[in-house]
Amino acid sequence: MSIILDGNSLTIEKLVRIARHGEKVELPESAIERIVKCRKILENKIEAKEIMYGVNTGIGEFSEVVLSDEQIKEFQKYLIYNHAAGIGEPVDIEFVRAAMVARINVHAHGQSGVRPEVTKTYVEMLNRGVTPVVCQKGSVGACGDLAPMSQIALLMMGKGEAFYKGERLPGDVAFERAGIEIPGLKARDGLACINGSNLLTSISAIALYDIDRWLKQAEIAAAMSLEALFANMKPYDERLHRARGFQGSIRSAAAIRKCIEGSDLVTGKVKVKVQDAYSMRSTPQVIGTAHDAVRWAREQVEIELNGVCDNPVFFPDEDLAISGANFQGSPVALPMDMVGAAVTMVSVLSERRMNRLVNPALSIGLPPFLTKGAGMFSGMMLSQYTADSLIVEQRILSAPASIQSIPAAADQEDFVSMGMNTALKNNQILDNAYGILGIEFMAAAQALDIRNFKNGNGVMKARETIRKHVEYLDIDRPLYKDHNTMKALVQSCEILEEVEKAIGELG
Repeated sequence: MSIILDGNSLTIEKLVRIARHGEKVELPESAIERIVKCRKILENKIEAKEIMYGVNTGIGEFSEVVLSDEQIKEFQKYLIYNHAAGIGEPVDIEFVRAAMVARINVHAHGQSGVRPEVTKTYVEMLNRGVTPVVCQKGSVGACGDLAPMSQIALLMMGKGEAFYKGERLPGDVAFERAGIEIPGLKARDGLACINGSNLLTSISAIALYDIDRWLKQAEIAAAMSLEALFANMKPYDERLHRARGFQGSIRSAAAIRKCIEGSDLVTGKVKVKVQDAYSMRSTPQVIGTAHDAVRWAREQVEIELNGVCDNPVFFPDEDLAISGANFQGSPVALPMDMVGAAVTMVSVLSERRMNRLVNPALSIGLPPFLTKGAGMFSGMMLSQYTADSLIVEQRILSAPASIQSIPAAADQEDFVSMGMNTALKNNQILDNAYGILGIEFMAAAQALDIRNFKNGNGVMKARETIRKHVEYLDIDRPLYKDHNTMKALVQSCEILEEVEKAIGELG
């Protein structure tokens, strides 16, 4: 069954199903009626020669330039040509698909003045697998993602490039092979395709989906390390976390307890310290804070996915067009900057637990660097180096982009969100996070193999899943293959899926 894009009910999960898994989309008749009604009002205003930004005026610094009737016909073409000014390698196909979904959802409100033929073409492109080639860089995240969205809009004129059935093709060729008619762009159509922060929001939405699953795996890895380090589990008592009241902390402590349930660690068979180091007893507070950050960002992103991010915005029932700044990317950029920092924070905590596993002064009896042949062998000494290098890069990338505005367009656009930079750097932060967590998983599994006591049900399933992919490190071997295997394993979420099959959902 197709996912209905009605302007109001798009969730992050639905977006992922369409963008990543290829589910079909449908524009409901009610949305088409709204689009047609708004378009009629726009055409009436053009006929009455009412001045409207980006319709019969220039844009940016040229917003005071009024266009002639003849210029209005050609303006949208040159607007898209001029703004298709990005640079760099193509954005992932799933991100471009997601941006198209978001733009359809904006049009579905019937407040953009676009022709229905244009919106329907976006729907056909999604359903038939035609994905525009869009450069990664060039958007400043205000007036929307103008450069990347313009590369999508080029296809509306049969220009630009697109991926279709594994080939990179000229836009008109891709449309012809897919059986899609080129709608062309008339008055207002071009600006209605580009004037919103749809790509940075869509990349952020998919990142939030993946980060939520990564955080659950961080809790599984923490549970494994805590068992291997004979942690005192009293700091994970639900009453303690409810006494403070943070939702994320309560959730995280519960997830870790669930993974450890059934372990000798919680039945009193293993002797524990009165109090452990912060990296062991603060885990719910730290991962919980990241959950709370993700929750706020999710709220902001889903509001944006279902909002009218355009300029001008039309109010058909009032016969009104209002020019403003509903394209501004800051409502998404700021929370997503925080989410990127949160992922880095949780990664640092992961590395600190891994350090305790390999450091004989801290590991409570584990062999140095988790090798029984210390001296001859170095075990996982260099695995920590690898994690540390990834964390330094994360820290550099965690500087917020949302405060980095550089004025543009002769200072007409004198504050911009730089939200695309946030979205792109968050992808790299998360990519590194997969590797860091994979190394903790690898070390924890090694330590638990050495300890050899009854682990919690979730921990046992995680350890069993890891051992399907990476063998116990008996004697030294090149570890880069194991590191990359573990990174891919974390990214695949196989550990999470197997653990949740065994013990139920973690939150």
